[in-house]
Amino acid sequence: MPQKILIVDFGSQYTQLIARRIRELNVFSDIVSCYKIPEIDDSIKGIILSGSPFSVKDEKAPQPDLQEILNKVPVLGICYGAQLLAQNFGGNVAPSNKREYGKAALRSVINSHPLLNGINEESQVWMSHADSILALPPNAQNLAKTDSIPNAAFALNGFDKMVAGIQFHPEVYHSIQGKKLIENFVIDICNCDGNWTSEAYIQTTVQQIKEQVGTDKVIMGLSGGVDSTVAAILIHRAIGDQLHCIFVDNGLLRKAEYTEVLASYKGMGLNIKGLDASELFLNALSGKSDPEEKRKTIGRVFIEVFEEESKKIDNAKWLGQGTIYPDIIESVSVHGPSAKIKSHHNVGGLPEKMGLSLVEPLQKLFKDEVRRVGAALNIDPNILNRHPFPGPGLAVRILGDITKDKVKILQEADAIFIDLLKQSGWYDKTWQAGVVLLPVKSVGVMGDERTYENPVALRAVHSTDGMTAEWVQLPYELLAEISNKIINEVKGINRVVYDISTKPPATIEWE
Repeated sequence: MPQKILIVDFGSQYTQLIARRIRELNVFSDIVSCYKIPEIDDSIKGIILSGSPFSVKDEKAPQPDLQEILNKVPVLGICYGAQLLAQNFGGNVAPSNKREYGKAALRSVINSHPLLNGINEESQVWMSHADSILALPPNAQNLAKTDSIPNAAFALNGFDKMVAGIQFHPEVYHSIQGKKLIENFVIDICNCDGNWTSEAYIQTTVQQIKEQVGTDKVIMGLSGGVDSTVAAILIHRAIGDQLHCIFVDNGLLRKAEYTEVLASYKGMGLNIKGLDASELFLNALSGKSDPEEKRKTIGRVFIEVFEEESKKIDNAKWLGQGTIYPDIIESVSVHGPSAKIKSHHNVGGLPEKMGLSLVEPLQKLFKDEVRRVGAALNIDPNILNRHPFPGPGLAVRILGDITKDKVKILQEADAIFIDLLKQSGWYDKTWQAGVVLLPVKSVGVMGDERTYENPVALRAVHSTDGMTAEWVQLPYELLAEISNKIINEVKGINRVVYDISTKPPATIEWE
């Protein structure tokens, strides 16, 4: 069992960022709900209490019993976590006269304390809180302040293990020496050895799958994407041809994707069967324009197709899935009071319906970590470096109802976009790109004739794991080339626009 830092989530928007910063130190981090803190075992080397949208003064604010964790491992409270520590041990926490949000400079830094070792006087930090710690508990030592906050960092004395709190966010980019502070806590104070690497993850996960599955068979639906591919190779490395893969063509894949990806999978030695069910899916989607209804229809038909094919595999007791950490974080409010953001992209209900248990070897990894594991597994870079693609495929990039003609139009436009990104060198500089077919028509002129056809929107974003995204500033010359080629070569399109929205507030996909 790897060493880990436990992050107790109180609903902060930055909780996942804390986890990422710790993993950058090659130390495993795990997010748990503030309502259900697990027992402290030998693998847990330290605990971080996250921020929160709550005030510690709120009647409904989460107030876990901290006595269960203090003295067992070092504890660091960030923002709400710091205020919770201060209030529980006799400090005074009260609403600030104004919300303290933005950059601040640390003053009176006690950098002889191990938490602030190497942190400079005047070091820039990022504040985001409405309450302040006006007075520290009697047993506390002030470690730093800012111009507006008398107690920006402190330590509580009298415990066997270090207990400290900070009112700023070291995990965000704007806290210039934040990474150093986190490293002080994780490596120096918690004594983590920093050996959680891709190779170590592969070795541990393969062994876990062997023990979990035994001699049973595993069924897995592959999508051609990075997540399902890496998960399949990990499972295959553990159990070989006990893994039975199914690749379903739902008629909503990119141009030529079905044949190309199927050939790649066979080249990897996977035990895989391809099924062309495109007509079945398109018929089921006929007349449906509501985004959630389209998703549910695709999920239902996939279950029917997958279940029918799975019946041909005897002794299958497990379902493999490429679920990754953001899927869990964004899909279900199990990590604290944070709100549900989206429907789970994996097929809900299938394991229960078929009486299968789940094998999810990637469920604790972020997207960039999945790619690093895939590289360590020597997966074909053409698959490993592919942009993410939505589970429902082009259905969520065709706004409105789905028809075979619309799919063909979008496939052609998308192929031009992706090909020109690759030729120009921008594909590998972009995290995700695609074309959206809009459900409106606009007037155009081609030759001497007026046209009344569809516009498409190009979408290209930078991101690390899909939880936030910035639009890519593609060169005007490249955008012009893409637009001209799409309009000239794809019948049914007479206008191209470029989406320059960030996530948040917009999402990456339009539906």
